[in-house]
Amino acid sequence: MSKYFSPDATQLLQSRRRVLRLGAVAPLALGGGLMGGLTRAAFAQSAATDYRALVGVFLFGGNDGNNLLIPLDAAGFGDYQRGRGRLALDRGSLTAINPTNTGGRQFALHPSMGALSALFESGQCAAVANVGPLLQPLTRTQWQNNTAQTPPNLFSHSDQQSQWQTGTADSSIKLGWGGRVADQIASMNGVQNVATAIAVNGRSSFQQGATVTPFQVSSSGSFGFDAYEAGATDPMAVGFGEMINVARGHLFEAAWNETIKRGITTQQVFQQALNSGPALTTVFPGTGLGDQLRTVARLIQARASFGVKRQVFFCSIGGFDTHGIDQLADQAELLAIVSDAMAAFYRATVELGVASQVTSFTMSDFGRDFPANGSGGSDHGWGSHHVVVGGGVAGRKLYGTFPTLRVDGPDDTSGGRWIPTTSTEQYAAALGGNFFGLTTAQLADVFPRLNRFPAGPLPMF
Repeated sequence: MSKYFSPDATQLLQSRRRVLRLGAVAPLALGGGLMGGLTRAAFAQSAATDYRALVGVFLFGGNDGNNLLIPLDAAGFGDYQRGRGRLALDRGSLTAINPTNTGGRQFALHPSMGALSALFESGQCAAVANVGPLLQPLTRTQWQNNTAQTPPNLFSHSDQQSQWQTGTADSSIKLGWGGRVADQIASMNGVQNVATAIAVNGRSSFQQGATVTPFQVSSSGSFGFDAYEAGATDPMAVGFGEMINVARGHLFEAAWNETIKRGITTQQVFQQALNSGPALTTVFPGTGLGDQLRTVARLIQARASFGVKRQVFFCSIGGFDTHGIDQLADQAELLAIVSDAMAAFYRATVELGVASQVTSFTMSDFGRDFPANGSGGSDHGWGSHHVVVGGGVAGRKLYGTFPTLRVDGPDDTSGGRWIPTTSTEQYAAALGGNFFGLTTAQLADVFPRLNRFPAGPLPMF
């Protein structure tokens, strides 16, 4: 059972906004470690008049998009089957999805993604083809002749993770695009809302803004100070209470004490809000990602308590660095986890009455190369395919341009690494800009390199 800093829950609820409006939220002990909080925060009503939430799901390791989205027309599947070798999935295992904007050309999501395939067919899911970091639109000829700028350190996990989370391949931009979007929301309010950016599985650069720093909770929705209750008589509580309540003459020690106290108060306000609503009836899968997205749904349920109109969440799952012979089995298991958790989350937003106001989407380091490697897996690539889910998405469509699946074909750098035909800016700007309702000026501020791509944000909303 969760413990609260104040034994009087009613008093805690009444003082919630005053406490967090006045104080700085500082480091919180979450998930067993001391994590960064906010230096300036408040629960304050957003200038926006409706609610919107973005939920990023990062697939760490570099998901092999070539088996996430597969063409089913005769020519496309023929290229796929010949080029993938031992990584090609059997045609009989694939169930068609029918995008309304591909002239009748059918595709399939991975057979483990049946839950999202069903949402695609019913119009609440879209696929996005061949997305990746770019500095400008790029052709194979330009790549081969080295006549155009390309992102630094291609095919590197850390660099490509950073470029996806910053939403740009420009190394001068260090803040995450989710954080920069949240900065715009904070600027509307004149004060930052601590609940605007929430990370549910560890800290991410995706949500780091100039003024916004993500608040962190565990995947179960618990907090690092749950075990502490003021006035408790057990030795740990007594010792901890003495440590944080003793008068400190040293400036830094006093600041540390106040930081911890505010952190405790803030996490208890979150816990109180989470526990105040009815239990969700939506059943989530008992996986790590399922737990994360269930916690996000509970936080969205508590949005009125937080007084927030715009939220950016970050979840993640690892294991996609599939170089070896086990790739087919490993990826099937991982994509089933992703599909089932994201579909359950969509059902929860329906239950909460916010399905059209919440969008979840995938990101990953990079795609992987097309042919199987010598070990039967695949190696680091570039462009890849992703899914976007929500009632507000213009679903049952394939956005972007699907590549020609041929080594040394028009979309290949070499060895089956696809040159992206849609930039991360165009993908992110549709989500963080069009869906969140940023003005043209705000969109340009968040994505200053977007003007390099004349097609602009993907028309997903």
